[in-house]
This record gives sequence, C-alpha cells and structure tokens, in this order.
Amino acid sequence: MKRLQFLPLLAVLFVGSIALAENQVATLRPDIPLDQDGAATQIPGVVNTDIRQVRNYPDQPPLIPHQIDNYQIDVNANKCLTCHSRTAVEISQAPMVSVTHFMNRDGQTLAAVTPRRYFCTQCHVVQHDARPLVENSFADVDSVLDYVKSQQDEAN
Repeated sequence: MKRLQFLPLLAVLFVGSIALAENQVATLRPDIPLDQDGAATQIPGVVNTDIRQVRNYPDQPPLIPHQIDNYQIDVNANKCLTCHSRTAVEISQAPMVSVTHFMNRDGQTLAAVTPRRYFCTQCHVVQHDARPLVENSFADVDSVLDYVKSQQDEAN
C-alpha cells in the first residue's frame, strides 16, 4: 500500500526531469539556458508626468505620477505629506490624501493621518514605462460594463 502512495510522486519527478532535460521550463527569460546568465535588461524609467492615471478598478489606490526616489517615509517623517497634507495642498496644488486616511480602525476621524495609513508606499506605487512580463488580457471595469451593455443591446 505504501508503495502505491509514492507512485504519483515518482511520476511527477520523472515528467519533471524530462522537461528539464529538454529545457522546457517556462521562465521569464526565454532563449537563455538556465545554466547561463543573460545580458541585463535596461531598468525601465519611472513615468514622471505628474498627470493622474486612470484607475483600473474601484477602490484601486491611485498611482504616484512622479518620482519618489530618496523620499523619507518612516516613523520619523513622511515626505509625501509635505505636498499632500490638508495644510499643504493649497500651496502645492497636489491632491489631498483621502479622508479615509484620517479614520482609525473604529471609524473615528482623526486630526492627522492615522498610523495605519501613514506609510504611503505600502499601497501607492510609481508607474514604470515597462513592457508587460507576461501576456495580459486585463480589462478595466468600464470596458467590461461597455461590453455587457453592448451584449444587452444586441439581445434586445
């Protein structure tokens, strides 16, 4: 009985060894054997347009439309708040942080950004000018709704 339990494992190992022998392992580095180093690719640049990006789905955290290299964001300081705090937006013309960032776990609104929303880059990221690593068929919510509406119109 114990021998039968190992049979599926042996089959997987056998198939895996054949795939490795034929270099059929799917990787993000095509045309380069696994035992060799390929040339390093160019690091994509940050999109630095200061133009707000369209969100792809509801409740998506907005992308950061500018470089944030060397921004200090730690328990001692938050460089983002020099432009995005309530008191700075009039001068900087940057969008103010969302009111949700002032609410604690109990739903109470605080005078300052809540500690759980203080570290901006845990949700917000800069956009890079990079090609997709894998094929992607993602459709934003507006495209899906347009498609559904066109299907309903055809049905009527």
